[in-house]
Amino acid sequence: MSNAERFTGDARYVLDDELARIVNISMALEMPLLLKGEPGTGKTMLAHAIAHALDMPLIVLNVKSSMKLVDCLRQYDTLTRLNDSRFGDSKRCVSNIEEYIRMGKIGQAFTAEERTVLLIDEIDKADTDFQDDMLDVLDQMEFDIMEVDKRMRARHRPVIIITSNAKKDLSDPFLGRCNFHHIAFPDPKMMRNLLHVHFPDLSEKLMEQAVETFYRLRELDGIEKKPATRELINWIRALSADPDFKAKRMESGEIPYLGVLFKKSPDFHRATSQVKRRF
Repeated sequence: MSNAERFTGDARYVLDDELARIVNISMALEMPLLLKGEPGTGKTMLAHAIAHALDMPLIVLNVKSSMKLVDCLRQYDTLTRLNDSRFGDSKRCVSNIEEYIRMGKIGQAFTAEERTVLLIDEIDKADTDFQDDMLDVLDQMEFDIMEVDKRMRARHRPVIIITSNAKKDLSDPFLGRCNFHHIAFPDPKMMRNLLHVHFPDLSEKLMEQAVETFYRLRELDGIEKKPATRELINWIRALSADPDFKAKRMESGEIPYLGVLFKKSPDFHRATSQVKRRF
C-alpha cells in the first residue's frame, strides 16, 4: 500500500492510533473492516472520513431487513423496457436487454472508473443468508447478470467498511472474512477533542459544563437509549443558539433542552424526574 493510500485521519474525524492501524491493514490486505459500537460512536462517519482523506468516491449501501442481494448488485428495469416497446419513442434498443440493466450499490462500486469506499451500513439488519452471500460476492469480486448471461468483474477492489449496531449476531463465516474493530464510546477527553473539531470557538466554560453534564445524564437510571455524540453536538448547538442561556446555571442543576438529548418519551420523563432530584 502506497503512502498515498494510507489513512492518517481527517480534519472532521478524531482518530485514535488503534483504529488507524486496523483501517490501514484492512486496506493493505484488501479485507472488509467490520465496525461495531453503540450508535453515535462514529462508525458511519469513518467511511466518510476515509473517502474524504484519500479522495475516493463514497458509495453507501443502507441495509434494510427486506433487502435482496440481487438488488444490491444489479436491477433489470422491466417496466421501462415494456414502456419503450409499447410507445417506441425511446433512443434505447428494446432488443438489447443490457440497456435496461441498472447497477445496485455494490455493482456501482465494481464498475466505477476508480477505487471507491463502499460503506455497508447496519449489516445486522439483514438475515444470515444475505450476509454470507454478499461477502462471497465481495471475496470473489464478481457476480453474474443472468438476464444477459454475463459475468461482471470489479475493475478495482473497493475499500469496504461494514457497520453493525450489534442488534443481531453475525454468522461465523461472515466474521471470518472480516477484520474487526469495536469503537468504544468516547471518554470525556476524546469527546472534548471531538467537540473542538465541531465547535472551534466554543467557550471552555460551556465545553466543560456541557461535557460533565452529558456524562452524568448518560448514567441516569432506567434510560433505554442513552444520548450519543450526535445528541451532544445538537445539544451544544441548542445551548449556543439560546441568547438567554448561561453555562453557570447548569452548576445549580438547571438542565435545559432535555428533549434534544432524550428522544423516547419514557427516557425523557425519567431524565426530567431524576434531574430534579439529583442535579
